[in-house]
Order: sequence, then C-alpha cells, then structure tokens
Amino acid sequence: MGHLAMRGLPRTLAVVVTGFCLASQPCLAAEDTNTPKGAAVTVLKAAKQCFAAIVEVSGILIPKEEAMVRPDRQGLKVADVLVDAGEIVIAGQTLARLNLPEGGIILVQAPVAGLVSSSTAVIGATASGKGEALFSIIPRSEFDLVGLVPVRDLSKLAVNQSARVKIIGAGEVDGKVRRVAATVEPNSQLGQVFVALASTRRLLVNSSGRAMIKTGQSCGVSVPLTAILYGSGGTVVQVVRRDRVETRRVEVGLMSAGQVEIREGLVEGDIVVARAGALLREGDPVRPITASPDAK
Repeated sequence: MGHLAMRGLPRTLAVVVTGFCLASQPCLAAEDTNTPKGAAVTVLKAAKQCFAAIVEVSGILIPKEEAMVRPDRQGLKVADVLVDAGEIVIAGQTLARLNLPEGGIILVQAPVAGLVSSSTAVIGATASGKGEALFSIIPRSEFDLVGLVPVRDLSKLAVNQSARVKIIGAGEVDGKVRRVAATVEPNSQLGQVFVALASTRRLLVNSSGRAMIKTGQSCGVSVPLTAILYGSGGTVVQVVRRDRVETRRVEVGLMSAGQVEIREGLVEGDIVVARAGALLREGDPVRPITASPDAK
C-alpha cells in the first residue's frame, strides 16, 4: 500500500523526501576519520653532518727549547746590562758588557733570536762560565703546551694532529701535536702530550691553556640534542610516521654545537620531533609542523 502511494507522488516531492533522509544520516565520507587530531609538534628531517673527534688537553706553557748564555771564562764582573727578561732579541745582539780582571771589556751576545725568559745579570756581580746563566733565551719564542691525557685518549693522539689552543691572557692560537708519551704514570694512568704552538704573540712561561686536538672525523646522520631522550630503557628519538609517534632506540656518537651524531636507529630524511618529550608516547596522533631552517 505504501509502495503504491509513493508511486503516486510528484517527482519533486520524492526528491525532497530523499534528500531529507540523507541529511538525517550524515555520511562518514564527509569527514576523514583516519586523520589524527593530536597535538601540534615541531619536526625536522634527520640530515647528514660531519663531526670532528676531539681530545681535550689542559696544561701549562713551557719553552720548547732554552739557550743558556754564560761568559767563556771566570772572574768577570758585569759592567752593563742592555736587555731585560721579557724582551725579544735577535741573534748576535749584545746583552751585557763584562769587565776583564786585566782590563778591557767582553761583550755577551745572544746566540739565537728569541725571547729572553730570565736574567740574573746585575751590574757589579761576578759572572761565571760554570755557574748560573746570565740570560736564558727561548729560541724563536717557541712554546709547547704540555698536559696529561688519560690512557683511553692517549692512543688516539699522533704527531702532527692539528689543535686549537686557548691560553689564559693570550686568546686562541693554532698548534700541532709534537710529541706523545710512550708510557703512562702507573698510579694515575695519565700520559704526557706536547702541543707545539704557532704564534707571534708574547706568551708567558707557565701560563695555563687548553688544547682541542682533532683526532679524526665521522660523517653520518645528525639531530639536535633536544631531540634525544635518555632513560632507563636506553637512548631514544621520537619519529613521526603517518602523523603518529614512533619511538626509536638509537646509538649516539660525537656531539658538536648542539648536534648529535646518530650511528644507528635513524636514516637521512626521517622526520624527527625537534623537542622530544615524555608526554608523547608510542602511537600518539600528532600534527607535525616543520621547523624553519634557522630554528635552533
């Protein structure tokens, strides 16, 4: 009966009734139920970067060499002192004049060019060929930074490795490893390393310094330090795939300027949560927002 009544209705009315029925039962296709509605998170791509392997050495400055200046004979008295400690001299420059017992004067000259590190010359004092040196000269003003290194780092060092050395009161200078100890002190398990300094600045004996010695380089995937989570379960990074969080166990390597080398667990191009947090868990839906290139 109802069916016959419907057949008798005008076509326009039938359309209205049909439309009403569709509106009263919303279509699921109008809204994508698979789209996550999670929190917005800042993400970035894991990218390749090279990291320098660095060994740090703290120590003091000592002369690479020292030339001791004395007269050739005994019984001479200092008549005049022409240079003081701290002055730069050239080879052959007169440092002092000495009086001979029989009369006459002997000139004491610098055997090498360099920095006069100390002087005991005093007018009227007796100068000896075997006693304390009248002058001590550091040839070419060359210094070493000498420091102690743990045995685990000593094996990484080699002659001619480059270094950047920060010296208190003198700033930063370049250097190179000149000598590495073949033995270590048995109690401390520390060994000496000598870093030759290349500088025209005036340096002071026994000044403190710190050398950053480059022992190698490693290139791989990197992420910011803020993307790393450390916990009892290991080191992890939070990755976003299909707008959901995945927790990845990773092996970290070298660090530099806020970036961390990832040796295992990520590949280049993985989308990583820039600031990982404990509030995000495995499978959580998120809305990823790509970090700007200059974001830190």
